[in-house]
Amino acid sequence: MTQLDDSPVLASGAVPKHVQLRTILLERVETDLAPHAAIPPERKLMTKYGVSRSTVREAIRQLVDEGVLYRIQGKGTFVTGERVQSDLHLASFTEDMRRRGLVPATVVMGSTLMEAPLEVRAALGLKAGAQVQQVERLRLAGGIPMAFERGYYPAGLLPDLNSQDLTRSLYATFATEYGLRIDHAEQTAWAETANAELAEPLGIEVGVPLLVFLRTSSAGSTPVEHVTSWYRGDRYQIHMTLNLNHDL
Repeated sequence: MTQLDDSPVLASGAVPKHVQLRTILLERVETDLAPHAAIPPERKLMTKYGVSRSTVREAIRQLVDEGVLYRIQGKGTFVTGERVQSDLHLASFTEDMRRRGLVPATVVMGSTLMEAPLEVRAALGLKAGAQVQQVERLRLAGGIPMAFERGYYPAGLLPDLNSQDLTRSLYATFATEYGLRIDHAEQTAWAETANAELAEPLGIEVGVPLLVFLRTSSAGSTPVEHVTSWYRGDRYQIHMTLNLNHDL
């Protein structure tokens, strides 16, 4: 244990109290706490180290920003585990997580038959007035929220999609129930911060970094899916292998 831990009540001095507390919490994470273990609640830290709530919150905020800790609204603050790494390849979320030894799960947040928005019509090659099934799902890995996704699926191509089990891999459903095997996709990725709509289901705070993927998937020449997925930046990373193209 550090000298700071031997003297629990933190003293004022050249090193601000929130910096001292951050050091103590970081050492506990590195030596005592397992991934996804909860750290002590704010009030307990205030009492043990003789500091204010604002000092505790600043120390924790820094560790959250650094990716050492993460918050779940209404539950507390926890030690970050290793990020799930994904190679860029064409696979469903279910397949991707299973390949990494994690148990995938899906919570259907909503499913609505609607007229396709202009952007969706363009991506899926639909005519004006065409209907799509909008499906919103929360994706979990090992019981922890990983991603929120909003997808659009042509109703004419996938009739009665809403009657299917939307908690399973949709790619598997397309293949077994509709004879459509997803074999290629166009995908764009970027970063943004979580708004209130995304923060709540993902169990994070507003402003936390997200990785966003916009994908249009097809079976042969037929577009089947236009989906946006928001992944927690503290739980997910991607890996790319880049080779020099000597023909350039």
